[in-house]
Amino acid sequence: MEKSQNAPTVSAVDMEPQIAAGKVLWHFTMSLDGFVAGPGHTMDWMTGFSFRPGLVEEYAATTGAVLGGRDGWDAFPDAGTIYGGAWQGPLFVLTHHPEDARPAAGVTFLNCDVADAVRIALEAAGGKNVEVFSPSIGRQLLERGLIDEIDLHIAPVLLGDGIRLFDRPGGAPVRLERHGDGDGTAAVNVRYRPLTTDPSQSVR
Repeated sequence: MEKSQNAPTVSAVDMEPQIAAGKVLWHFTMSLDGFVAGPGHTMDWMTGFSFRPGLVEEYAATTGAVLGGRDGWDAFPDAGTIYGGAWQGPLFVLTHHPEDARPAAGVTFLNCDVADAVRIALEAAGGKNVEVFSPSIGRQLLERGLIDEIDLHIAPVLLGDGIRLFDRPGGAPVRLERHGDGDGTAAVNVRYRPLTTDPSQSVR
């Protein structure tokens, strides 16, 4: 099917708009060196970046439920902070010890297999997408073939330490296919320049 000449083009840095289709999304803003959080789940590095207008609203509207892990919840125990408060819905926290979790409105603590957890979240999502906000849970779901898409917004920063999106030492590579038109196996090319407060230190 040919695109209309008036249809907007999607650049390499802008994914096609997300749709609500009952998908399981592994969704993060990630540093260029592969970290989705700093040490101890710190997120103070996520400032000073620009995103496509309407991106937050797009994901808030297409997300029906969120599945996260206990470490992330303990670091940020407030469901009202998801998408800056733009999203409201059921949040499921997978934990081996739900008995010591402080109850919170809209939050359900699960102690079950990850496949059961994502099934519960999909039922609660009501046909919208489930977003997985946990590297470890996402890795387990990926290994079981239960991730539909990996949605990443790569931020122009190098953290050097923290929590990686995918960490499986000694494991085999996981091949991916880029979503959208064109060659799904093509590498994504980015080019950055280090920022410096001293222009004389910039190498041209």
